[in-house]
Amino acid sequence: MPQEILLTYDGLHELQAELEHLKTVGRKEVAEKIKVALSFGDLSENSEYDEAKSEQGKLEARIGEIEAMLENAKVLDEDALGTEVIHVGSKLKLKDLEMGETEDYQIVGFAQADPDIGLISDESPVGKALLGHRLGDTVEVEVPAGVISFEVLEIYPNDYKGRWS
Repeated sequence: MPQEILLTYDGLHELQAELEHLKTVGRKEVAEKIKVALSFGDLSENSEYDEAKSEQGKLEARIGEIEAMLENAKVLDEDALGTEVIHVGSKLKLKDLEMGETEDYQIVGFAQADPDIGLISDESPVGKALLGHRLGDTVEVEVPAGVISFEVLEIYPNDYKGRWS
């Protein structure tokens, strides 16, 4: 049985938009590159053609990957999520106890994760460690660089936009 892919509504719409873009604009651009490369003649020494075909393969692989994710997607009902306990979909403020810095994060499914903008996978060490904790808890996370300790400062209601707006 395929693995269920957890997505927020925003994550679902982002994947749908990317898929539509790849199928329309992306395919058209690659087809044009192949057409131009073919006009150069001899395919045995045509690096432009090889590159365009490689790009086409990557594009089709990404399209297949997104279609598979959407086929197995489970969209979180963010309106039904509470603020008592951290779960997939939770938006929260954490304090790094060693550095003294605070950051906003959201726990999301792996397909939507982007740590650079605060979207943490539920399958990552930090995401796994946070699940099930409550406001005020201190959470220790084993990472390759050692142990990081966080304090849960806030679990926001669903309508909180923060860095995700």
